[in-house]
Amino acid sequence: MSPAHTEVTAEPTPGTAGGAAELEPCGQPDHPDCGIRDVLDRVGDKWSVLVIVELSNGPRRFRELQRAIDGISQRMLTLTVRRLERDGLVLRTVYPTVPAQVDYRLTGTGASLTHLVKALSEWSLEHRDVIARARRTYDQEHPDHGIR
Repeated sequence: MSPAHTEVTAEPTPGTAGGAAELEPCGQPDHPDCGIRDVLDRVGDKWSVLVIVELSNGPRRFRELQRAIDGISQRMLTLTVRRLERDGLVLRTVYPTVPAQVDYRLTGTGASLTHLVKALSEWSLEHRDVIARARRTYDQEHPDHGIR
């Protein structure tokens, strides 16, 4: 007897088999490392995405970023913008004033990410009800799972 499960689905995306995009496996012995893990480590964390979203609206000073990104600590914002700068996604400019003024802006490479972040945001909005139903169903079927 097979285990019981409930699947909550959305309509398939046009032009894809069952709604899934065709992707090549990454890091398999017969496929070269495409670098996706390294890139996702950077752009896949929530703080980096939120910094990119905020900077997509133009240059921001550090405190402006901190005020705009709810819940981010000064230390985490410092680490995040430094990592994004190291990866060539954010440009940090120091102006020779007293006190020194610093702003952050997206580089061309960073700006090229914004369409992907926008697509992810739109996908999230489109599927949030389906995901919420799936979570409720899972939580009812597995009341002691402890996953959040």
